[in-house]
Amino acid sequence: MTSLMALDLRQRLQSDLGEAELLSETLLIDYPNLESLAAFMSSTLLGKGALREFKPEQPQQVSCEPIAVIGMGCRFPGGANDPDSFWQLLKAGRDAISEVPPERWDINAYYDPDPDAPGKMASRHGGFLTSIDLFDPAFFGISPREAEMLDPQQRIVLEASWEALERAGIAPLSLKGTTTGVFVGVSNLDYLGCLLKNTHSSELNAYVATGNVLSALSGRLAYILGLQGPALSIDTACSSSLDMTDQYLLKNPRKYLLLARRDL
Repeated sequence: MTSLMALDLRQRLQSDLGEAELLSETLLIDYPNLESLAAFMSSTLLGKGALREFKPEQPQQVSCEPIAVIGMGCRFPGGANDPDSFWQLLKAGRDAISEVPPERWDINAYYDPDPDAPGKMASRHGGFLTSIDLFDPAFFGISPREAEMLDPQQRIVLEASWEALERAGIAPLSLKGTTTGVFVGVSNLDYLGCLLKNTHSSELNAYVATGNVLSALSGRLAYILGLQGPALSIDTACSSSLDMTDQYLLKNPRKYLLLARRDL
């Protein structure tokens, strides 16, 4: 136990037993295990007749309600920017891999068939999202100055989560003040590297931090929607945050949960 946990336990015992003068702040230091603590209770408190009748709380019934996906929003290569188009892509078996779009970067300047060529890439193809430059910051109350420093991953999470709620028939702003949780799997910091490399130091501002640190990704969505539940950005590389999601839903079966899918 940490020192804070030890103090919390002491306060709970004090509240239940009504013996403030006998339970010092060093209680868990003086009696560091269950056996010694129980011996102290029985010899000191029971001997004084200090214990009042204790009635344990009745355990709450835990719902076994299964997890339900009630809305989806997505961004995938091949123009699959909503669940319907994503399903059609899968159904048709289309290849979503394409040559590097010219608006991304000049592939001819970086391509070299020799995989050992320094500073070059040996492939001309990849999986690319469309319209990533069409984010509407004003819709989410974000200023143009802040939007310039905003990682595309944060932009996509905002868009896809809003769309997921709309498809679920839930007015996004109706969740304000609720204990809705936000769990986001995220890993890369590519955009931060581009900013630091291509932006003069005089043009960098505080938005660089809030727009690029991974912890802010889930927090931004929670802030914009006014959510008061847990907001966690889970960096576990290729694995997902589904296990943590399961645990939260089992403990809070009737709470909404936003799952933001991020694929670049």
